[in-house]
Amino acid sequence: MIHKTGKFITLEGGEGVGKTTNVPFIKEYLQGQNIPVVVTREPGGTQLAEKIRELLLHTDGEEVTAHTEILLMFAARAQHLSHIIKPALAQGQWVLCDRFTDATYAYQGGGRGMSLETIGWLENFVQVDLRPDLTLLLDVPVETGMARAKNRAGQLDRFESERFEFFNRVRQVYLNRAQQNPERIKIIKADQPLADVQKALVETLKPLLS
Repeated sequence: MIHKTGKFITLEGGEGVGKTTNVPFIKEYLQGQNIPVVVTREPGGTQLAEKIRELLLHTDGEEVTAHTEILLMFAARAQHLSHIIKPALAQGQWVLCDRFTDATYAYQGGGRGMSLETIGWLENFVQVDLRPDLTLLLDVPVETGMARAKNRAGQLDRFESERFEFFNRVRQVYLNRAQQNPERIKIIKADQPLADVQKALVETLKPLLS
């Protein structure tokens, strides 16, 4: 069955929730349903947006202010929407994006303390009326996520190096947004065995396929 209308799916969650593991799983599942899928990420997705990502994650010691950070996030998002997300959806492809604007509310709003109203204004300015069709929120206790992130190979980036309190605020905003947007944002308990997580992901995706 070919789906003519593109769907926009985002995968959200704090550090160490399992997004890297589950993005390819979701892609493979959708492709198994004969659905063309574009996989992308934020910040990033285009050549310019990936350069902005590098600026955000690795600053060579220069402090990035909260205002600079959020404006860079939305600058990358504007580029991403224009060059990747909107064209794919217009062609009937599904887009699976590792993080999107909910992450801005969580990290820059919850984590950095930026005004949620300001983020909402920027969201409307950059996205107009475009919102994800479905957001899968992978959720684990902060202690679990931080332990998983530290066990990964490689050096922690600027966000991963934040303190427990930062990630606690991030998680709380994610959960608040899920409560405020229950039709779009579905919480997946990601501290259970991987097979159970992926079973829950499939069950949550199924209604989009009909």
